[in-house]
Amino acid sequence: MSQLPNRLKRVLETRKKEGTLRTLNTTEGLIDFLSNDYLGFATNETLFSKTFQLLLTESVASNGSGGSRLLSGNHKLFTRLESQLATFYKSNAALVFNSGYDANIGLFSTLPQKGDLVFYDEYIHASIREGLRLSNAKSYSFSHNDLAGLKEKIALNVARNEHETYTVFIVTESIFSMDGDSPDLKAFAKYAKSNEYCLIVDEAHAVGVLGNNGEGMVPLLKLEKDVFARTVTFGKGFGCHGAAILGSEDLKDYLVNFAKSFIYTTGLTPHSLATIITAHEFLDELGKAPRKLLFENIEYFKKQVASHKLEACFLPSDSAIQGCIIPGSKNAKEVANKMLDKGFNLKAVLSPTVPVGQERLRICLHSYNSKEEIGLLVKLLASYM
Repeated sequence: MSQLPNRLKRVLETRKKEGTLRTLNTTEGLIDFLSNDYLGFATNETLFSKTFQLLLTESVASNGSGGSRLLSGNHKLFTRLESQLATFYKSNAALVFNSGYDANIGLFSTLPQKGDLVFYDEYIHASIREGLRLSNAKSYSFSHNDLAGLKEKIALNVARNEHETYTVFIVTESIFSMDGDSPDLKAFAKYAKSNEYCLIVDEAHAVGVLGNNGEGMVPLLKLEKDVFARTVTFGKGFGCHGAAILGSEDLKDYLVNFAKSFIYTTGLTPHSLATIITAHEFLDELGKAPRKLLFENIEYFKKQVASHKLEACFLPSDSAIQGCIIPGSKNAKEVANKMLDKGFNLKAVLSPTVPVGQERLRICLHSYNSKEEIGLLVKLLASYM
């Protein structure tokens, strides 16, 4: 077997020396403050059983889809799921993708055209950045959650634009994956609507958790008609896999015809589709209890942080994502390893994933974390900090 080229070996060696080399590890038997499974759906036995029953009811015994959705892979459960998603999220249409990464790559590499202008929050998901890199549009970042800064950038670049016809897209998230904070979506939507700009919101970390029934922040704020498109994913609050783009029927038709990450990939398995269907039904029926527990745990965590006088170390967040800033990759990893030795599963997030000096412990809270676990976690952090 051929060896890795020396240039690439040197890149790996540099990461090893800097202490930033990523590795794959198992997490069994540890107290979970790491996963995005906020409501515990990923290991819920009732949900697992209901998914199996749905497959039996629908007489589905397939292990795979057999091809892309435009070939042989458009299983009947896709139709049922996309109809369910459109209703649940109060959208005109939904198009299912294999993952949130695939959805964002497909949307942002396909939708903005040459001459269009895209303005995205500097902390936006990597998948959105990658999609924009593949598009022919010009894209610009704006300071995190800074609407005034966004307005200045748009005014400057719109004035420079030579094309007579173009579209302006504004891209943000409802809950940011590393900081756990949120923009003023109402203000962003009002600004976009008044200027006929297209607002796109990634709701990956909001769906399942926020909203009257877990449908996300956009419906909670009644902004469905003011948002051009939404990305929703099912690997976090819903504990399964896959994603969808929500928007108009025309947008769905456009993506089916031009989004390469949709066209040229094998469709999700029937079991994956059945799990997503069941997870949404399960949330609708029994989701209030775990969501209530999650918010109670968030409040309890913040009180513990305050009682140990650690507020200055934490980023402002009312979500399940809490960021404890420990500048320096070596320092952040050292604290994370000490927590691991005590049985707590959480990870240090290092640069370049976050800016240099903003290295951190990313702590994810769940409905199934006990008050005792949360209290001990914060107590240990206080001693190590």
